[in-house]
Amino acid sequence: MLQGIHLTLMIGPVLAVPAPKSVMDALLSVEVNSGKDKTGFQLTFAVSKQSPLLTTMLPAGYFDPMSTRVIITVTLGGLPNVIMDGIVTRQELTPSSEPGQSTLTITGEDLSVLMDVVEMPFMLFPGMPAIARVYTILAKYLAFGVAPLGIPPFITDVPNPVEKIERQTGTDLYYLKKLANDHGYVFYVEPGPLPGQSIAYWGPDIRIPIPQRAISVNMDAHTNVESLSFSLDGLAKKIVVVTIFDPAKNRIPIVVPIPNFNLFKPPLGARPTLPSKVEFPDYLTKEQVPDVLNRVLGILARSSDAISVSGSLDVMRYGGILRNRMIVGVRGAGLAYDGMYYVNSVTHKIKRGEYKQSFQLSRDGLISSTPKVPV
Repeated sequence: MLQGIHLTLMIGPVLAVPAPKSVMDALLSVEVNSGKDKTGFQLTFAVSKQSPLLTTMLPAGYFDPMSTRVIITVTLGGLPNVIMDGIVTRQELTPSSEPGQSTLTITGEDLSVLMDVVEMPFMLFPGMPAIARVYTILAKYLAFGVAPLGIPPFITDVPNPVEKIERQTGTDLYYLKKLANDHGYVFYVEPGPLPGQSIAYWGPDIRIPIPQRAISVNMDAHTNVESLSFSLDGLAKKIVVVTIFDPAKNRIPIVVPIPNFNLFKPPLGARPTLPSKVEFPDYLTKEQVPDVLNRVLGILARSSDAISVSGSLDVMRYGGILRNRMIVGVRGAGLAYDGMYYVNSVTHKIKRGEYKQSFQLSRDGLISSTPKVPV
């Protein structure tokens, strides 16, 4: 693809195998969007009337939705990086009267899409805490190379099967995300680290504290991004005031203000943005004490960052692949906006001879809390 960068595309039912030469020759572009909740991909192929993709592979079910697995690996400097492991969900054929303009587009999502196709209302979990339910549900996806990684809630409530038996609602994905939301956690499926492997993570939204190569702007020869823009939202921060009843008699209301501070994502700015809104949710007054405490932790874990950053870069000039759910340093933007940021989403855009990325970063507060950004 490029000197020092090699793209590997694997396609097949359940167990993907390297794509044949005819498929790689027809490949025009690859786009992978890695967001907060899921990862999606799109492959675009150039096709003609006599193309084997149309005459043989498509009729034979080579790109059939929900049965075709796609693994995309980018090798940079001899190190493989699995940026996608998912299932085809859609195919689009766009014929054209202009020579060489007909395209076949294959769209898909990560392996979590397999968890969102069958509702399981008959699943019962007698006497099982949340973490046990998570591992029970994810066990069936080990056959697809999905390894479960769950972190027990800080406050565990084991339901008494005599009083209540927990029942699953909706699909596996819906129930896992509902459980995560109730405990202030997140759930997603991350491709890798090796081809054919994925990690199903259920736990707090923690970013890997290993700094990536710094993003440099307005630094002449050291500049390694194509565009970068910063935004400070004065309405992003809020204080949530909850009202709960005393656990002894359940009669005396207690008002508790919850600050806008994320327990798992400490502010990376030395001057935090002040909250501008106040909310009074009423759903907490109806729940038991363990559920209320988990909800409060969830509110703390979901506090928003006031500063958002969007930009794009060329991988060759950047010298590496920017990864999602990690942190990265920014330099050259000035005293207010330089420093470390959380990486919220990354989009890989790959064409023949070109590899670019667009990204979204965030943090709370102006002025860096670290004296220097790791280069």
